[in-house]
Formats: sequence, structure tokens, C-alpha cells
Amino acid sequence: MEKVPMTKVGYQMLETEIKQLKSVERPAVVKAISEAREHGDLSENAEYHAAKERQSFIEGRLMEIESLIGRAQVIDPTTLSGDQIKFGATVRLVDEDTDEEATYRIVGEIEADVKEGRISITSPIARALIGKEVGDSVEVNTPGGGRSYEVLALEFK
Repeated sequence: MEKVPMTKVGYQMLETEIKQLKSVERPAVVKAISEAREHGDLSENAEYHAAKERQSFIEGRLMEIESLIGRAQVIDPTTLSGDQIKFGATVRLVDEDTDEEATYRIVGEIEADVKEGRISITSPIARALIGKEVGDSVEVNTPGGGRSYEVLALEFK
């Protein structure tokens, strides 16, 4: 089975979601199904069908999270060092065309959030950055076209 890289924070997010689904969401949907059954004919009972759909979603999500946790490779960026960009690195870049600066942290897919400055290790920009050093120029093929960045800073925090 393929390992899924993630930070400690990403792993904790998954554990929190599992607890929420098991202790809050699952009991609530079981109760909703029970109440909807009391209303009679299930074939025309929209509340029952909605609750069953929600139950299906919850069970599917639980299976997905449990699989991710089972395959997790938790990496603590604070224990990393070096001059090359790798998983867990926080990188400050400047767009060579617009002089716009951006800071990104390279994380696992499940914890990526561009608005929060976290990009997935599988994203085009992260793949282009891996192995680069401060001062290097990076060409990135994005869905919006090619972009050029210069690596200004690298840290592991």
C-alpha cells in the first residue's frame, strides 16, 4: 500500500474528523432515520431518504479517513533541515514577471489549502520546487500557463 505523507497537524485533523463523525454525526443520523421511520411509508418519505443518504456519506467518509490514517506517513517539518526544498518546507517565492511574493508550505494532499498558504506535494508548483535551493529559478506549468519564480527563502518550521 502506498504511504500518504502528511504533517502532524494533518494527521490530527483526520483524527478530529473521525471523532466528530463517530460521536456526533453518526448518532444524529441514526436518530434521524429512526424518527423518519416512525412517520410511516418509507417509499415516499423524503426525510428518511435524506437521512439514509447522509448515513451513507458518513460511513464512506469514515472508511476513507481510516484508510488514510492506516497509510499515513507523518512527517514533522521541525525535525527536517537542509538546503533543498522537500516535503514540509516553507518556501518564500517571488514571481519573476510580476514581482509578487508568496509563501507556501508543502504539505500532504489532505491538508492543502492555498488560501492558507499550504500547497499539496502533488501540485504543479510543489513538484517543480522539490530539490531546488534558495536563489534557484523555477519554471512551473500551471493550468493558467507557464510561470517563473525565484526561491527567496527556505525554512522548516
